[in-house]
Amino acid sequence: MTRESERAAPKVARRQAILGAAGTFGGLWMSTLPASAKSTQANNRLNIGVVGVGDRGGDNLAAVKSENIVALCDVDDTFLAPAAKEFPAARLYRDFRRMMEQRDIDAVVVSTPDHMHAPVTMAALKSGRHVYCEKPLAHTVYEARQVTDEARQRGLTTQLGTQIHAGDNYRRVVEVIRSGAIGVVTDVHVWADRIWTGTGRPTDRPPVPSTLVWPLWLGVAPLRPYNPVYLPATWRGWWDFGGGTLADMACHHVDLSNWALELGPPISVETEGPTLLAENTPAWLIAHYQFAATRVNPAISLTWYNGGKRPPQFATGELPAWGDGTLFVGETGMLLADYGRYVLLPADQFVGYVPPAPSIPASIGHHREWIEACKNHGQPRPLCNFDYGGPLSEKVLLANVAYRSGKKLEWDSASLCARGCPEADAFIRPHYRRF
Repeated sequence: MTRESERAAPKVARRQAILGAAGTFGGLWMSTLPASAKSTQANNRLNIGVVGVGDRGGDNLAAVKSENIVALCDVDDTFLAPAAKEFPAARLYRDFRRMMEQRDIDAVVVSTPDHMHAPVTMAALKSGRHVYCEKPLAHTVYEARQVTDEARQRGLTTQLGTQIHAGDNYRRVVEVIRSGAIGVVTDVHVWADRIWTGTGRPTDRPPVPSTLVWPLWLGVAPLRPYNPVYLPATWRGWWDFGGGTLADMACHHVDLSNWALELGPPISVETEGPTLLAENTPAWLIAHYQFAATRVNPAISLTWYNGGKRPPQFATGELPAWGDGTLFVGETGMLLADYGRYVLLPADQFVGYVPPAPSIPASIGHHREWIEACKNHGQPRPLCNFDYGGPLSEKVLLANVAYRSGKKLEWDSASLCARGCPEADAFIRPHYRRF
């Protein structure tokens, strides 16, 4: 740690985001944080604080800038300085805990690396703020459940950053699937070609940039020396900070089938992938989920692929050239979709097909849904609120638990445990460092 970093890192012994003496997950934030004041201005604009203002954080900041941006927090001045110039009235912070003490904040936008999603979000919820959080909702399954429960108990307005959910195409696909156009769906394939991985822990020790407070960037993650290989987005390839391509992309793509088929928790998850690396997420992964039959659907199999792996229908020529996407396999046909289009297959079977009349209203905008609900006592409720986005994040993160434990998970959602697989517990729950 550099001397500058030591000076910048605050003394926080009395307000730790650490949960229990052994660093296991208990309560996410101390009760001494001040509750936020009711501070929405007379012009009906929210007072928003933003944690993480670079990369995705910059996009989210731009999406809420119609409101009063009263606080900006980032551990790196490379990002904080230009944001401060754009919003000169905002108070500036490097430590999100200090930002939570600013009483005039109504709502918080969280755009940190994954390992800090739950600590920051829980701090905001416990201090009475509405929250918009980037996907996945948390770094671990247990955190996702705890954050979801906290938001529900407090009656706060939330939204998960699955921005594509607001697009018209997803709405039309949901309507087509639910209309029975391809019959009963029993099989879904979802894939993304992006790769996030790494090559172990670097051994060189370059100096920490003067703009960066490295201990605060690490947050609850285990201590390790700074290295530029982790920043600004490549942290996704390290288990301590992210969850690889699965955690980065599956909330966007699995969202479509989760919505259309109203999927509950899986009953089992097992994976295929390369040899497990202690430090790094896999270059490719195939995850097989099984969902029990419900009053809405029969039993459903969902398979996730990343890193160049794809469903077998591509190899057999049943599918056209396509990028990332989702394939629904029904009794009488298939539907292939991505963010902005869908096709029914085989094409000759659906010549002249007329889709159902739209029944899901157009979104006013993913961020705007959240903003308006914050101002109007939670109504209309954002579609990707944490009651939806939390369980979606749990599903996604479970595949990493299965991969890292090396076993098929027989999942008990109510108890948040894998039956007969105690090895999974280490990956279901977080282990926080005091910082």
